[in-house]
Amino acid sequence: MGATEEIIKIAKKNKGFVTTAMVVAAGFSRGNITYLVEKGELERSSRGVYILPEVWDDELFNMQNKFKRGIYSLETALFLWDLTDRTPNTYMMTFPATYNVTKPKAEQIKCTQCKADLYLTGIEEIITPSGNFVKVYNMERTLCDILKPRNHIDIQIVTESFKRYIARLDKNIPLLSEYAKIFKVEKQLRAYLEVLL
Repeated sequence: MGATEEIIKIAKKNKGFVTTAMVVAAGFSRGNITYLVEKGELERSSRGVYILPEVWDDELFNMQNKFKRGIYSLETALFLWDLTDRTPNTYMMTFPATYNVTKPKAEQIKCTQCKADLYLTGIEEIITPSGNFVKVYNMERTLCDILKPRNHIDIQIVTESFKRYIARLDKNIPLLSEYAKIFKVEKQLRAYLEVLL
């Protein structure tokens, strides 16, 4: 089997997506991707990400592939965890405090930044609606983040998210309380939990 057939095989195994990094790691040249794009067997989705023509583009996957240090947070994380029914019109990502956010902001990403130790707290992987894995903050970290006044999250979204979380079987109240201490939102969290529990 030739290189181009192998690349198509990789894309099919990966839900229709293939990245330049995957192709290079498999021992094939970037030129093969260019050839497949010219033939119409692959389409360029974003920088370094290619999809089979019959596959829907996954913007969440593309953005994280472009900005690898970005972790989906706030309203985007609520959407991915099904803690809100509002589809985000702009994606929200958190980056380390030292990261230059000029490029993500140019792509209309709403960026927040935090210290390195907090940046790494609560990262998980979740499947996007298109079936690809992306990094996101877990539900408990996200709920603490939306309680911070500086993040300006609509009170209705916050209330709905807490109601949905409390109704879930996979909720982790001890972890939520632990994160509330770390992120200094214990008072705000108590107010919600007293009403809902």
